Amino acid sequence: MNIETTRITRLLAAISLASLAGCGGDAATTSNFEKVDPAQPVSDWQMVWSDEFDGTSIDANKWNFELNCAGGGNNEKQCYTDSEENAFIKDGVLNIVALPAEEGAEKPYTSARLNTRYNADFTYGRFEMRAKLPSGQGSWPAFWMMPTDEVYGTWPRSGEIDILEAVNLKTVAEDGTVEANIHGTLHYGREWPNNSSSGKAYALPEGMNPADDFHTYAIEWQEGEIRWYVDGYLYATQRRSEVRYNSKDEPVGLKHKGWFAEYFEQGNGELTTHWDNAPFDKDFYLILNHAVGGDWPENVNNLGIDAAAFAQGQSFEIDYVRVYECASDPATGKGCETVRPGYDSLDDALVEGKAPVPTPPSDGVARNLDIFNGTLNANWIAWDCCGGTTPETITDADKGNAIKFNINDNNGTVLGFSTRGGHFPGDFTGTSSPFDASLLLDLNGRVSFDMKVVTPPTSSTTWLLKAEAGDGGPNTGDVALSDSVEGVTPVTGQWQTYTFPLSLLQERGLDLSAIDVLMVFPAWQTGEGAEYLITNVVIEGDLPKVDLFSDEQNLNWPMWDCCGGSTPVEVVDDEEHGLTAEFSIGATATVMGFNNRTSAGGSGEAFDATSILENGVIAFELKVISKPNNLDSVWTFKVESDNGSSAVEIPLTNSNEGIEPTVGEWQTYTFNLADLAGAGLDVSALDVVMIFPAWDTGEGAVYRVDNAFIGVP
Repeated sequence: MNIETTRITRLLAAISLASLAGCGGDAATTSNFEKVDPAQPVSDWQMVWSDEFDGTSIDANKWNFELNCAGGGNNEKQCYTDSEENAFIKDGVLNIVALPAEEGAEKPYTSARLNTRYNADFTYGRFEMRAKLPSGQGSWPAFWMMPTDEVYGTWPRSGEIDILEAVNLKTVAEDGTVEANIHGTLHYGREWPNNSSSGKAYALPEGMNPADDFHTYAIEWQEGEIRWYVDGYLYATQRRSEVRYNSKDEPVGLKHKGWFAEYFEQGNGELTTHWDNAPFDKDFYLILNHAVGGDWPENVNNLGIDAAAFAQGQSFEIDYVRVYECASDPATGKGCETVRPGYDSLDDALVEGKAPVPTPPSDGVARNLDIFNGTLNANWIAWDCCGGTTPETITDADKGNAIKFNINDNNGTVLGFSTRGGHFPGDFTGTSSPFDASLLLDLNGRVSFDMKVVTPPTSSTTWLLKAEAGDGGPNTGDVALSDSVEGVTPVTGQWQTYTFPLSLLQERGLDLSAIDVLMVFPAWQTGEGAEYLITNVVIEGDLPKVDLFSDEQNLNWPMWDCCGGSTPVEVVDDEEHGLTAEFSIGATATVMGFNNRTSAGGSGEAFDATSILENGVIAFELKVISKPNNLDSVWTFKVESDNGSSAVEIPLTNSNEGIEPTVGEWQTYTFNLADLAGAGLDVSALDVVMIFPAWDTGEGAVYRVDNAFIGVP
């Protein structure tokens, strides 16, 4: 589009709107702001724009016709026209009619698509339509909104709001089910084809069908939230994502997974992910259209398009379209919410979005990476460069799940694992995530995997490892598997482990800071006939760990009685456990465990478990010597962080083992750090770990703890 022409058009549109009271989102209005019926759930929605379709023709000051045969980006089968056969007003109703096209036409159907762009553009408000929807296999009516200026980039980066869509209404399935769903959806996120959408379907009560009568469809859109309604009933809510931060004010997770935006920053040009109001915080315009066929309707229900349903025309009938502003706070749209119990519950109306979970920026903390450990890492694929095969997950009798690779000819290919965007298939939902292994270099960092050759190549070959970084940048070149720590070559039918120190790979030329491809393969053009399995693919080092108690007390984390006045002691138990920590609870209510704070005699250097969040645990062995006198007492685990700024307290039965303590028996309890973080714990500053009978119920309890640690098992 010519930018200058667009600017002039918008300027003229703005002048036109300024002369029409109440005809645009930014225009001055003469709306009546008198108090309305207080019995109504909301009293501050004030109409600022509408079309009641009471005239004899479609108002060109409000609606633009879109004229094209482009298929809407969905392979639709209609051309959009401005013909009165496809769009007209009759008896106070706008009719958008899909009709068979003339023989030889570019597309088999004609229809209409109207929008308000530059005539009426809005940020926030209530957008409402009363309509009777068309029916038949292939019909696809929609009432929706698109961004006026695409501030955040092309679709879907600047967003799309689908107020109402329906496909194939009244079609009957083989089991007699009649299609009657309507849909409300948001589109957002990354550039196509890696775009995201989230929404909800809804069926009218009592078996009513939207194609049988008029119903009211609406959204209420405010800053950070959009709600969908049918006949006044709220059936879906979507929200911006809510980020969880750690003690260092770094994003480490999501309290609510909603929408997100990804766009290029104006200042530095970097592509950045945002978990805020964007992209649904700019002007959008309204669209009404009636599509025929396309990727969605033609692939559901009875498939394809039923020509008979359109032979005499299929009409989308709109009684009115109205836009309201929240007079309480027009700038945010807040204060006029029409809500019901359950509107903000994931078990009811609230929709979970597709926002990626944020991870802290590079912070100098080493992390391990599991590429395949029975399942593929969400951001990595098993990959065949050039051979045309698709590696697959199979089950091996010895190792469980493994990736099977095949080479069919000697034309040349390499195979392995990749997180490079250019290697992803079209339906892949992960994101390119080059791995920074540089911080593992001084932690005995290594790449390792298990491999079994099922069928060797028909040609003599050398089995190789190759790692690349930076989207095809610095790489290792070909490294023979015999250069591994184990120094072995593959033996057909045997599982073998291969370990390569990161220092070796760096010497061979690999940039450790952005590893994005890891390949294992027979030398180029010598692999025909090879079939081999790989599993347990990791890039790892010896990550941080703290022993709370193992054979002796850790003076940085001394044994601790909060409030009972006792001094926990070291006691010799059986031969296997040796010296253990023993705790005894008297009449005074207390909690007990291991405390790193200086007030308890600890070092005051809290443990940062961020680097082991994915696979780390807090684990210990417990042996109850004497039960509490209160037989209803619940054995409890509690961990605190950052001087108590966050904490999680749960029963021991919530451990991975899920067992109650048994008197006289050593039992292991394990708690995943990821689960604790999901419950609200800041894992960046762990400073107290407690094991105790519930508060004020522990009198008489004596118990021992051993092999207590925070780390990766």
